[in-house]
Amino acid sequence: MTSLSVEMLAADAVEPITSAGNAQLGIAVLAGIAVIVLLITKFKLHAFLALTIGSLALGAFAGAPLAATIDSFTTGLGKTVAGVGVLIALGAILGKLLADSGGADQIVDTILAKWGGAGPQALPQKGGGGRRAGGRAMPWAMVLIASVIGLPLFFEVGIVLLIPVVLLVAKRGNYSLMRIGVPALAGLSVMHGLVPPHPGPLVAIDALGANLGVTLALGVLVSIPTVIIAGPLFSRYAARWVDIPAPENMIPPRPSEDLERRPGFGATVATVLLPVVLMLVKALVDIVVDNPDNGLQKVTDVIGSPLIALLAAVLVGLFTLGRAAGFTKQRLSSTVEKSLAPIAGVLMIVGAGGGFKQTLIDVGVGQMILDFSKDWSIPALLLAWLIAVAIRLATGSATVATISAAGLVAPLAEGMGTTETALLVLAIGAGSLFFSHVNDVGFWLVKEYFGMNVGQTIKTWSVMETIISVVGIVFVLLLSLVL
Repeated sequence: MTSLSVEMLAADAVEPITSAGNAQLGIAVLAGIAVIVLLITKFKLHAFLALTIGSLALGAFAGAPLAATIDSFTTGLGKTVAGVGVLIALGAILGKLLADSGGADQIVDTILAKWGGAGPQALPQKGGGGRRAGGRAMPWAMVLIASVIGLPLFFEVGIVLLIPVVLLVAKRGNYSLMRIGVPALAGLSVMHGLVPPHPGPLVAIDALGANLGVTLALGVLVSIPTVIIAGPLFSRYAARWVDIPAPENMIPPRPSEDLERRPGFGATVATVLLPVVLMLVKALVDIVVDNPDNGLQKVTDVIGSPLIALLAAVLVGLFTLGRAAGFTKQRLSSTVEKSLAPIAGVLMIVGAGGGFKQTLIDVGVGQMILDFSKDWSIPALLLAWLIAVAIRLATGSATVATISAAGLVAPLAEGMGTTETALLVLAIGAGSLFFSHVNDVGFWLVKEYFGMNVGQTIKTWSVMETIISVVGIVFVLLLSLVL
């Protein structure tokens, strides 16, 4: 695919559902977000209802027909549930298998033994408790694990894979949830925005005609200090600001006493990493082969899709986890059934977040930001970051921010060298992560999984995302001065 241009991006854009001017759209965005925050914080309304009402308010302030606003909201909700919702459901099934079979205990016990400062004698035994694990290496271990797992994965997939482990480590090791959770989230998020072969950076690389190898090398160089600052270091402050335990309703319970045995550590880790490997293989084949008609690429495109990869892990887990623990067919069926009920509320909230995001896009907020940014006279790297930041804040989508910003600054890349073009990709990626808030599906995922309210989620998750974005662009600008 050739580089995107502003004209091509505009030609492909969907006609907005309102003819409101940019000033009215700006007011509508602020009003819609204010309605959501007010309903949740002041009136304690359920987030699903608040997001629904906020979307309708956004459309009304933007002058969009009510029918068109409803259609945008329901379309966004449906797309989100069809995509992210299915992944959450499959992740819940895999998490339940991990918990009931004792596989999650095996992973947590091993992590606490190696990094938690607790020897084997301190590990929680079946039916018993363990003493406090005081190892300072745990946040660093979590950020490393999350970064490796998150490299080829969409953020939402990484969340559903890591949540059971994060919650169990925090509970069993008696850690602050934020001390463990923030480094894991930082690892996933940095990979999402800065490091190919993750899909986000690949889109920008393709749009700007950047060199993949150079971008990968510089992406890793920028990511290391960024993830350290936003993860283990920031988690010290996040744990003080939001001192909450792991939510009991989200913690996988201890396996029952009637288990014949627990799955082996190797088999358990292999099952959890199976979707990671499948998606990474797909990404590598897409890079090396780069031919949609190639038979190998067609196969890897299927088996490496998030749905198939997670489905494969669930099916394998029925044997490596369930059957390995001595589960009967009836018990396996019961485990799968029980795994879905607790996530119903999460699915609806995440779906409504997707509906609000789609309403923002359909009223023309993304195009509004593009129109404003055309006349900004600032350096290319900073311009790319600011455009991505503005679109991210307005639409809540890192992907929309990446594609739109790449399209706008693509003409600037034509006269750039290899290194500068790669840095332009990273500047866009950093901007696309800025301050996740109520219009971002990821915001609601983190809020619900970690049992936080809106204010706590902003203090931790939103601030962490902002740190990643700001630190990322700072290091990109520093590299531009020395390379």
